[in-house]
Amino acid sequence: MAGTAIGDANHNRGCTVRHGLRRVLAAALLLFMACSAVAADKLVVFTVNHPLAYFAQRIGGDEVDVHFPAPEGIDPAFWMPDVSEIIAYQQADLVLLNGARYAKWVDKVSLPQLKLVNTSTAFQDQYLRGDAGTTHSHGPVGEHSHGGVAFTTWLDFSQAAQQAKAIAEALARKRPELAAEFQRRFALLESDLLALDSEMQSIGQRARGKPLLASHPVYQYLQRRYDLNLRSLMWEPDVVPGRSSWQGLQVLLREHPAQRMLWEAEPVSETAQRLTSLGISTVIFSPCANVPDDGDFLTVMRRNLEALSSILGPDG
Repeated sequence: MAGTAIGDANHNRGCTVRHGLRRVLAAALLLFMACSAVAADKLVVFTVNHPLAYFAQRIGGDEVDVHFPAPEGIDPAFWMPDVSEIIAYQQADLVLLNGARYAKWVDKVSLPQLKLVNTSTAFQDQYLRGDAGTTHSHGPVGEHSHGGVAFTTWLDFSQAAQQAKAIAEALARKRPELAAEFQRRFALLESDLLALDSEMQSIGQRARGKPLLASHPVYQYLQRRYDLNLRSLMWEPDVVPGRSSWQGLQVLLREHPAQRMLWEAEPVSETAQRLTSLGISTVIFSPCANVPDDGDFLTVMRRNLEALSSILGPDG
């Protein structure tokens, strides 16, 4: 009898443990399913450059899953995604395009039209033509030209704000119940972008038409919006220009006696030193098309403006 009672007690304890274990496992499964549902409910957004990814993340917050798969160290304007990356773009809820013929690979693949958002549609009638320079190459993306439509639209910060607005509207169409929250976040981002615009207008006024140089023809919208007297070369920061390039610069300086030169990235020391000997200071003004080594779009643009303002001095 006693042995039977002990056996029944052990059996009951075992059932209780197994029942408790099943409850724990069931709860864990429900939690996993809930987390998966939340993750699945996020809008999957793919972009063609870092500025658009930054805008989408600022506006979408935790309700979006933003992807920009271009590898670091290359210009996304001339990048070509591989097959797996193209499939990922095709499966996204939204694909944010820059417009202005940016990311030409988009025209070569099939992407669902209903998912595409051209963020610069609002000002497409104001696109500029790029400098018709010679074909050249930089980085691993091969040869290309900067002729055709100028595409670094976001360097006019008022246009960047319009691109951000297009993103907010696209997200709201997908998630109308979150439209008010998207609008709230967009308003904060717009304030940051228009603050950049205001500061850059002040810098342009201080420059007062003084001649400037640019290492590359990527500043067309910056030049137009902020009335900069800018002439562009076709120089790469990691390559020392050849003899003919230096001779061409000397000719240009006779009619455009610039003392400051904008660069997308730090030029090699030999180039910087030779420019200094010609009385030309270098200033880094990164378009920030790709993910920066540190910071984000906003911090990079603030550094750009600080550097340009510093090199101009208090009186331009």
